[in-house]
Amino acid sequence: MRSSLVIGDVTVPGRVLMAPMTGVTDLPFRQLASELGAPYVATEMVASAELARGRPDVVRRAAVGEGLPLTVIQLVGRDPEAMAEGARMAERAGADIIDLNFGCPAKEVTGAASGSALMRVPDLACRIMEAVVGAVSRPVTVKMRLGWDETSLNAPDLAARAERIGVKAVTVHGRTRKQFYTGQADWQAVGDVKAAVSIPVIVNGDVVTLDDAREALTRSGADALMLGRGVYGRPWLAARLQAGLDGGTGPEAPDRAERLALVIRHMRASLDFYGYPLGLKMFRKHLGWYIENAPWPEEATDRRAAKARLCRLDDPDAVAAALSDLWLDR
Repeated sequence: MRSSLVIGDVTVPGRVLMAPMTGVTDLPFRQLASELGAPYVATEMVASAELARGRPDVVRRAAVGEGLPLTVIQLVGRDPEAMAEGARMAERAGADIIDLNFGCPAKEVTGAASGSALMRVPDLACRIMEAVVGAVSRPVTVKMRLGWDETSLNAPDLAARAERIGVKAVTVHGRTRKQFYTGQADWQAVGDVKAAVSIPVIVNGDVVTLDDAREALTRSGADALMLGRGVYGRPWLAARLQAGLDGGTGPEAPDRAERLALVIRHMRASLDFYGYPLGLKMFRKHLGWYIENAPWPEEATDRRAAKARLCRLDDPDAVAAALSDLWLDR
């Protein structure tokens, strides 16, 4: 596996990418993951119409900061002109790549005829792609699912149409919208998309371990892979999996002291970005994942109890002290 991925005129310095995730891949998380070696971490999903209107929380989701190897802004919406305007704004803000969301299964998104609902209306999806590709000079990519349900597995056809329009890469989550996140991602089915196009295909879904990564790439024939929920509490995961795919060795994850320093740094960055108390509130989901996914305490019940206790604290210094007690004073 080569250690870079070419998307249009952009060379991504790695082939283990991090997906855009609402409430997860905010600027503090993206900066930390990038510092730890992730070559590509997309923004949270950004609603194009609200971005164009300047809604503060939406603008914040598209925040561009220092210390990122590249900036990928993902847009969601159903109106071609609004999506085109959102793309123009993203390009002016410094986006290296503009990604279109045709895959989100959330009811509040599909209920607005956006996200994976667009796979039910591929002609509209194509009009959106045409509008965005025509509006910007940056490479445009699309993230989709296999289809709406098992009777409409139209990802290969939609990807082929995307390529003809000028889209430079597609990411495919190996589930239908109907599945949400149940069952297992079908990496083999992503291979049908790979066979339908010559642009890069990125496989997504259920990749957490190095064995998962190798198997997903083998079954799908994809050019790269994208991590989703597996990065919860593991911002180092992309770099670790890339090193493994490149034949390197190293610890599975940071040790206690390293992990504690990372978590506290992440918390402080969240406080700097959002202010207090919002920064601590936004960080709590990450704190819970860090505790759940650490090997200490050994018993899962003890980790759950610690998560509940620490996530109720409203003083950042108290959080740092309690986490130190949990992981180091043993």
